[in-house]
Amino acid sequence: MRTGGLARFVDSPIVTLCAGRTDAGVHGLMQVVHFDTHADRPDFSWVRGVNTFLPSDIAVQWARHVPQSFHSRACALRRRYVYVVLQSPVRPSLEAGAVGWVFRKLDHEAMNKAAQWLVGEHDFSSFRASACQALTPVKTLYHINIHRRPGRPIDDGSADTRHSFEPCYWRFEFEGNAFLHHMIRNIMGCLLMIGQGLKPPEWMAQVLAARSRDAAAPTFSPDGLYFAGPVYGPQWGLPERTPAYDWLP
Repeated sequence: MRTGGLARFVDSPIVTLCAGRTDAGVHGLMQVVHFDTHADRPDFSWVRGVNTFLPSDIAVQWARHVPQSFHSRACALRRRYVYVVLQSPVRPSLEAGAVGWVFRKLDHEAMNKAAQWLVGEHDFSSFRASACQALTPVKTLYHINIHRRPGRPIDDGSADTRHSFEPCYWRFEFEGNAFLHHMIRNIMGCLLMIGQGLKPPEWMAQVLAARSRDAAAPTFSPDGLYFAGPVYGPQWGLPERTPAYDWLP
């Protein structure tokens, strides 16, 4: 990938390679890229200098000099994603484009139970987009963690109890060795169907075993999906997180 901001900073062409790809509408908390250059700059200059040439919604967070043997994609041991969902009877406004949305209450226990069927090495064909270019649908999920941040009930004063609701944010954390095209969004579609009581937790096992995209729920919105970055071995001395991790609910 040819990168305009970097090229303008060093006044020469730059070709970058990244740790992973994301769909349109998906956010990045810590995309990692590497490149070769003859330009000699201090690490902090690669941050502040390049950011001068980037749009306001993209910013370099850190920079490190690495050995020639480092490869941002091939050296990644694991990859992490986070999905943030707003549970509320009212659609997102300030958070529009930054969260997914459900207008029914979600069952934490049911979603946790369903998620355990996916942990481990499996054929994830049921959660694979038709355009996926991965060589194999077999991937390993190391964990799926689901957290809820409580909110305050909304009551519009009417007698209709459907308008009395407890808005909150849900955070779904995924870590695996690699992910298929739309895999997280398709898993989210299934987890939210189960969380809303539309399917039992055991349905997730049936979807996984089917190895067919037709067996799973529709692909969920990209709005609340965040690429949380790769995990590298300690020998590279690279940061594991950025300040944006603490901004998410």
